[in-house]
Amino acid sequence: MSGIPWGAFAQNLALAAGAALAVMLVTFAVAVRTGLHRIVDAAWGIGFTAVALVSFLASAGDGDDGRRVLVTVLTSVWGLRLAAHIAWRGRGHGEDPRYEALLAKAPGSRHRYALRMVYLLQGALVWLVSLPVQAAQYVPAPMTGVAWAGTALWAVGVFFEAVGDAQLARFKSDPGNRGRIMDRGLWGWTRHPNYFGDFCVWWGLFLVACDAWASAAVSVVSPLVMSCLLIKGSGKPLLERHLADRAGYAEYAARTSGFFPRPPKPHG
Repeated sequence: MSGIPWGAFAQNLALAAGAALAVMLVTFAVAVRTGLHRIVDAAWGIGFTAVALVSFLASAGDGDDGRRVLVTVLTSVWGLRLAAHIAWRGRGHGEDPRYEALLAKAPGSRHRYALRMVYLLQGALVWLVSLPVQAAQYVPAPMTGVAWAGTALWAVGVFFEAVGDAQLARFKSDPGNRGRIMDRGLWGWTRHPNYFGDFCVWWGLFLVACDAWASAAVSVVSPLVMSCLLIKGSGKPLLERHLADRAGYAEYAARTSGFFPRPPKPHG
């Protein structure tokens, strides 16, 4: 396993930070103009896409071209699909209750508070979580089975995210399902197919970067942080607290896996 060019990679860290910050600042400006900070959720995927593209351009001549193209395409497909889905889902809605609750605590200007507590924080997370995407661009060694295994895991993740999102959107579009718990399709195998998909995507991108021990060492923090956020942080626990009092949710939770997919337990 080969190393990575540390000087070029260090420069890329700065460029990636600038790309993530630029996306968040543009999004903040749009949010101030529209009065809706919920649009930052769509900027999450766009931020990763920007980091991938900047890293691809910066790494020319330093990494394996096949891996550079692969990790850029994988990240962009995931990020742009997620951004488009979140933007489509939020169309016509007002402010997200999460941001309303957060901004209600603002000691002064709500916008300045949002900039510090939402946009700059998310920009920093984009930079941190994108470390495998950045590092993979600088691995000079040709891809091995590890990278292809990562690609397969990424594909599983995108499948769970895209199909789970589509199934939930179709369920919600039926007025007869108002107030009911979605327990069909992938949602019968895991209460959070989209979060499980995210988990697979980031462990998959990490594996794409693992053909050099140095790249693996500097980027393993990314899937670990994402796993903690999804399973213990702002993902699964936050959503489940929101749904806990809904009729039928306790029964659904009792028969359905909380994260990793498995066949549902029989009713009753």
